[in-house]
Amino acid sequence: MRARTTLGATLVVAVALLIGAFSFYGILSSSIHASEERAAEQRLDELAERFDGPGGGPGGERGIDTLDDEIVQIIGKDGTVRAASEDARDELGSSALPTSGDARRMTVGGDPVLVVSEGIDDGQTLVLAVPVDDGAETLSTVAVLLAVAVPLLLLLVAATTWLVVGRALRPVTRIREEVDGITAEHLHRRVEVPPSSDEIAALATTMNRMLDRLDASAAAQRRFVSDASHELRSPLATIRQHAELAQAHPATTSIDELAEVVSDEGLRLQGIVESLLLLARLDEGGGTHDEAIDLDDIALGEVRRLRSQGVDVDGSGIRAARVTGDPRLLGQLLRNLADNAVRHTAGRVAISVIPQDAWVFVTVEDDGAGVPPDERERIFERFVRLDEARSRDAGGSGLGLAIVQGIAAASGGTVSVDDSRWGGARFVVALPISG
Repeated sequence: MRARTTLGATLVVAVALLIGAFSFYGILSSSIHASEERAAEQRLDELAERFDGPGGGPGGERGIDTLDDEIVQIIGKDGTVRAASEDARDELGSSALPTSGDARRMTVGGDPVLVVSEGIDDGQTLVLAVPVDDGAETLSTVAVLLAVAVPLLLLLVAATTWLVVGRALRPVTRIREEVDGITAEHLHRRVEVPPSSDEIAALATTMNRMLDRLDASAAAQRRFVSDASHELRSPLATIRQHAELAQAHPATTSIDELAEVVSDEGLRLQGIVESLLLLARLDEGGGTHDEAIDLDDIALGEVRRLRSQGVDVDGSGIRAARVTGDPRLLGQLLRNLADNAVRHTAGRVAISVIPQDAWVFVTVEDDGAGVPPDERERIFERFVRLDEARSRDAGGSGLGLAIVQGIAAASGGTVSVDDSRWGGARFVVALPISG
């Protein structure tokens, strides 16, 4: 970026300097030429007054001999030189200067001159050649100065831009080096925020916020791995203990008891693994198949399932509603909420589906102990149980509500919890209605 900025600034200044240099040279050249022409014409008028009139003025044509250091000729009608100054005879001999009405530039004796002419009596023409080497020398000097000054100015601009941009980017380089040195083991480190209150300070602040998020994410991941390891070790340890007991003391247990323990713990282990895989897919945002779904049909299916288990379920609040999403995932969402309500209910559960404006609100509530207000955010974290013993006895892994939140987010909705009409917990899922 430093090189691109320097190159861009230098190119812009180069274009401006070149335009300015050529414009200045052109204006100066026009001014010098106009001044030379005015001086030549003024001198020509003076000479015309001197040689014009009867007899060619005082002294006649012979008076032209008295001119010193001037190239002057009087040209007759036939184009021949009638009279000439000494310098004109020395430089031109009998050759006549051009007698066109406009001023002309030419070389006489190797020197640049400006030729002007004016008609006088008897059809003759007075021609004057004025040296213009001073103007040419001035323009040449200016051209040399511009040719030297423009590159020097460009070099100065490039060097200044390079230094200024480098100094401006120095804090960025420092931030990059500091961030580059922050590894997974040192996520607690932060970038020093300069006191300049400019874009660099904003960048440092943004980097620190990003590091805060990474630190929090890494801490959550470490907790998750620790909890997942514990949850996976628990059924494996139970299976191993019963197997070792059966092997060491065959009389203390039977094949049926061992098979029952292995089957129950295997199902629990399978549920944990499937839940973890589902959460991983939800985190990646893939693996969904969206289609139009009648959410009331899924809710009525859950009502029938719970009633078949002997649970008192109120489904009178279910209204027709259609959303767009993955039917398998939304079915999992409702099942997790229903199982969670059954696990904590004292006897009554209610499921409702109510469309309102652009949203569909799915509500699952129970008459259990409810969720304390200070725990209502934490219960959606993974492996969180508010009642460890009851959750484990009921087969809960602490992942059900985390899956509910993940599915709701993947479907463009939200999930929240508050108090139910009976004082228990009420979970409300808001999903965008299908267009």
